[in-house]
Amino acid sequence: MPEITYKTGFIPETKSIIDLYASSGLIRPIQDIERIKSMYENSNLVISAWDNEQLVGIARSLTDFCYACYLSDLAVHKTYQKEGIGRTLIELTKDKISEQTALILLSAPGAMEYYPKVGFDVIENGFIIKRKS
Repeated sequence: MPEITYKTGFIPETKSIIDLYASSGLIRPIQDIERIKSMYENSNLVISAWDNEQLVGIARSLTDFCYACYLSDLAVHKTYQKEGIGRTLIELTKDKISEQTALILLSAPGAMEYYPKVGFDVIENGFIIKRKS
């Protein structure tokens, strides 16, 4: 197993992020380079996982660091899934936001069974106004 290193506060190149999304199975607007770039420029907590120079995982969040944190993206390259990288990215996110901050996310349909395994509770008191595109 390769030695994975983690970086906090560093935004990888947009092309690397797009390649990671494409390889992870996470559906994002990867054809819209400017939108992906803007998603990261406007996020205030980004933690990435690296195998040498290759981006293999990422957690992108929006938070106030004291009450609520929305984990907007959690992606791990398909080849590196089931190696604990996603779990580590979640733990590192929790470490940065403190125990008094709620960690909230919307799951992709294919990941609904994953999140309870890594400590998330299912909630039934949420609402959404869906994006148009």
